[in-house]
Amino acid sequence: MDMLLIAGLWLDGSAWDPVVPALKELGHQPVPLTLPGQGDGRAGAALDDQVAAVLAAVAAAPEPPLVVGHSAAGTLAWLAADAGPDAVAGVVLIGGFPTADGERYADFFPTEGGVMPFPGWKPFEGPDTADLDEEARRAMAAAAIPVPEGVTRGTVRLSDPRRHDVPVVLVCPEFTPAQAREWIDGGDLPELAAARRLELVDLDSGHWPMFTRPVELARVLSEAASRSL
Repeated sequence: MDMLLIAGLWLDGSAWDPVVPALKELGHQPVPLTLPGQGDGRAGAALDDQVAAVLAAVAAAPEPPLVVGHSAAGTLAWLAADAGPDAVAGVVLIGGFPTADGERYADFFPTEGGVMPFPGWKPFEGPDTADLDEEARRAMAAAAIPVPEGVTRGTVRLSDPRRHDVPVVLVCPEFTPAQAREWIDGGDLPELAAARRLELVDLDSGHWPMFTRPVELARVLSEAASRSL
C-alpha cells in the first residue's frame, strides 16, 4: 500500500529516512512529503499551501493511500480525510491529535521574523525526549527548519462529516492508550471522539519514534495498513 508520510513541525521528508527501508521490506510504498515552507526552500508558505501539497500527493497515488501524520501534521492527515473521505484508505496519527474546525493549526511557540523556530529542548523535557540521547538532540536541533507563521497560525477548516467514517489509528508514543482514552472521553479531543473507527496503539518511545524506534514504527504502520484494506 502507498503510505504518505508527513512529519511534524521543524521536519522535512528526510525525517522518515530511518523508517522507509523497513516499510519497503514489509511490502509498502512509502512516500515521504516535504511540505511547502518546511524544507522546500520556499518562504512565506501558508497552511493552505501545505494542505494543497498533501491533497496533491493523495491524488497522485495509484490507489487510496494510508495518510500518516506525525505530531502537529496529524491535522494535515485529517484534513486529507475531510477533503476526500473516499480518497484515503485510512489515517494514522503519531503522537498528535487533529485540530478542531476554526482553531489555529499549531500556534504553540513564539514566532520571530515571520517564522516559528525550534524552541530548544526545554519545552519537551520528560516523556517526549526520554529516548533521545545528546547526539540525537544536537542533530535534530541543527537540522530543525523554522516553520512559517502562515502555517502555524493558519485556521483549520473541516467541512465533511464523512471524515469520521475513515479508519483512524492513534499511535501512542510518549503517552499511553489509557491516557488518550481519558482525554477523548473527557472532551479534549472532539475530532477523535467523533471518529467511528478509531484504534489506539501503544508504542514505547518518545515523541519522535521515526528516529528512535523506526523498525517498530514501520511494523505499526504496516499493521494499520492491513486493517485499512
